[in-house]
Amino acid sequence: MTVQSGRRERKKAATRQKIADTALRLFLERGYDAVGIRDVAAEADVAVTTVFSHFASKEALVFEQDADFEQRLAQAVTDRAPHEPLIPALRHEIHALVRHCTADSAAPIWHMIDASPALREYEESMRLRHAESLATALDADPGLPRTTTACRTIARFVIDAYSLAREAAEPEAAVDEIFQMIEAAWEVTGPSRRV
Repeated sequence: MTVQSGRRERKKAATRQKIADTALRLFLERGYDAVGIRDVAAEADVAVTTVFSHFASKEALVFEQDADFEQRLAQAVTDRAPHEPLIPALRHEIHALVRHCTADSAAPIWHMIDASPALREYEESMRLRHAESLATALDADPGLPRTTTACRTIARFVIDAYSLAREAAEPEAAVDEIFQMIEAAWEVTGPSRRV
């Protein structure tokens, strides 16, 4: 039963990736607004319902790694070794995302996102969701005694670090500069500093 389940999961993941790759190719070739879900389904040789079983919306096709990034951020908090510092773990994840999103191959995708109000709005809601997920992980960690407000604030800073660094002339240096400020803010909110 495990083998069949594993095969089913691999097939499902392959179908999801095929749909995402097809959609992105069509969006870049024809323009985001010129391509519909039916076009993506036909080109990927799947049913429209199959597209929607993998992606909640047309916008989600562009941000297909969204859930993975959200999970990785939360795991940077929850999977740390005891006494491993938090901020370097988060910096590591933001560096990885910035490297991914500033690669030469990502430039056309960001041009498409920047040109589409629907995609910009989706990205903003996605970032807010990521910040809330990260804040929840921070708040739930007993080794990080901070207020809920402090956790939510730091989480927003971390998510905004990605956006700011992605647009900077030197993204890697920008991440490091921003995280110096995040680390200072995190220290200020420490338990001994609470009023």
